[in-house]
Formats: sequence, C-alpha cells, structure tokens
Amino acid sequence: MNFSRIVINGFIIYACIALFFLLMEVVGWSDQIYLRLINFVFVIYGVNRTIKSNYHDHLGGYFANLVSGIFTALVSLILGIFSFIAYIEYKGGNDYLNHFSASYIFGGGEPSLYQFCSGLALEGIASSVIVSFALMQYWKDKVEKINKVDDIAHNQH
Repeated sequence: MNFSRIVINGFIIYACIALFFLLMEVVGWSDQIYLRLINFVFVIYGVNRTIKSNYHDHLGGYFANLVSGIFTALVSLILGIFSFIAYIEYKGGNDYLNHFSASYIFGGGEPSLYQFCSGLALEGIASSVIVSFALMQYWKDKVEKINKVDDIAHNQH
C-alpha cells in the first residue's frame, strides 16, 4: 500500500465534495437531497484512481487494493467530517444545523452536532466499503490472476 497515494487521492475526493457542497450552498440548492448523491461520483473517481495507480505500479492483490480503496475514501470522510463541524460552528451552530438536518434522510428532530456527524460517519463508512468493493469487481482480474491459475491446473496443453 502506498500511503501517500491514499492520502493524496483522499484529499482530492474531499476537495471535490467540499467544493460541490459549497457551490450547492451558494446557489441555494443545499436542501435538494438528490443532488447530494453526486458526491458518489467523486468517491468513485478517487478510489478508482488509487486502484488504477496501484495496478500501474504492479501492486497486486485483491485484498490489498480493496483496503487501499477503503482507506482512500475514509481519508476524505475524516477530512469532510472535521470540515463539516467547523462549517456548522461558523454558520451558527445548532440553529443552522437544525435547519440543515431537516433535509437529510436520517435527519429530523433536533440532533446535536455530534449525533449528526455520527450519522454522517456511518453513512460514509458504508459508502466507502460499497464503492471500494464495487470497483474491485472491475479490477479483480487485473490485480490478481485467479482464473489463470485455474486454467493452468485444468487445461493441460
């Protein structure tokens, strides 16, 4: 695993998502929940970039690349949660959060900032694993030649 690659690609995901959410805030679309699904595009891009770079550097192995992808997404998640906390505090704390949380799926009520961030963390961890696993289904034959070993054992040429 190349940790500098993981951090760089995680930061790229974080920067894209942060800029996207700030743009949504400026335009006034921050309450549109379906636009938030676009952040998956940024996560897919960054995780794929990590796995692709590992492949080009001949860093094989399914599990190693799966873990690299998950860690890449988790770096962006951690940076994003800390930035979110700072942004909410800057915008007015719980008053802004109560307005903001009503437009989230798990929102409603009046969650504290740390309850809200816990929900974001669970959502982010789940999406990190799902995106990394889905991308590894594409990359699995490239990073580890499992079927080639079976072909040699079963097809005596």
